[in-house]
Amino acid sequence: MRIALDAMGGDFAPVEQVKGAVIAIKEYDIDVALVGQADRLKSELAKYGPQPRISIVAAAETIEMGAHDVVDAVRRHPESSINVAVGMVRDDQADAVVSAGNTGAFMAAGTLLLRRIPGVERPALGTLLPYNAGKVFLIDAGANADCRPSMLVQFAEMGLAYVEKVVGVPNPRVGLLNNGAEAGKGSELARESYDLLMESGLNFVGNVEGMNIHKGICDVIVTDGFTGNIALKVGEGLADYILQQVRRTIKSSLLFAPAALMLKPALRKSLKSLQYEEYGGANLLGVNGVVVIAHGRSDALAIKNALRVAHDAAGSGLMATMRAYFAQPTGATPAASA
Repeated sequence: MRIALDAMGGDFAPVEQVKGAVIAIKEYDIDVALVGQADRLKSELAKYGPQPRISIVAAAETIEMGAHDVVDAVRRHPESSINVAVGMVRDDQADAVVSAGNTGAFMAAGTLLLRRIPGVERPALGTLLPYNAGKVFLIDAGANADCRPSMLVQFAEMGLAYVEKVVGVPNPRVGLLNNGAEAGKGSELARESYDLLMESGLNFVGNVEGMNIHKGICDVIVTDGFTGNIALKVGEGLADYILQQVRRTIKSSLLFAPAALMLKPALRKSLKSLQYEEYGGANLLGVNGVVVIAHGRSDALAIKNALRVAHDAAGSGLMATMRAYFAQPTGATPAASA
């Protein structure tokens, strides 16, 4: 399996991208194509000695992290590392693509170059949230701020396919993110989406409040991209706050030092799942290829885990399942089309 990595995208590129790729090839059965400025990448890769499973694909341009008109940027910079990396998937030169670069530009490139799967209204971002009660797949995590109810049903279908094929959960339970558990709660979008999900034939368990997402009530949590992105960012902020509070409390008294030393392995293990680096990245679902969007401030660990996410999706049969499902004129569960 070969994964194209936009080595110029991200706050710490290309240093952390190259390091993350070197770590990843040792843990997963993958080859990585580093896409970007060849001279810089060769210099950085030389620090790690010969790496036969890592290749360099030249891309002369870079789309800046702060670019706002992303569609225009993608069209004006055809030789950018983002475009070249996505193009490798389109041209069957790579099985998946990963970038920590400009999120909007990466989504635009994925949609423009790979095209939507026929039948899909809008691609959506989905990400696995690692909770003790079980992993929950949040979709849409930020691709579509304004949605129609029919789009949320499709998000549920895409999320269901992901959780079944990649995570391995049969007949995943789907929940609708809402401000109350009762039917009839929420905005007009939420109420209409609830009704459609009830009629969809999916394993829909109803509304789920934000405070209950982590409890394992559902395997897929569906919402519009505006709400989903806020929920995701609040969760990241809360995790960072908890980590800071634990460290501050331990340092506040010498009496805590012995206990902290004894509990350090357990604390490290429990707090590990709160760190965004462990998530790996979000999947852009609904396009003709595996596209994984990593956090802009990704370090080597985050890049390594983003490559893992791409590896898992590309090797799962997810794309064939989604194409088969959305090709159905009347629809069937993604599982039935596998």
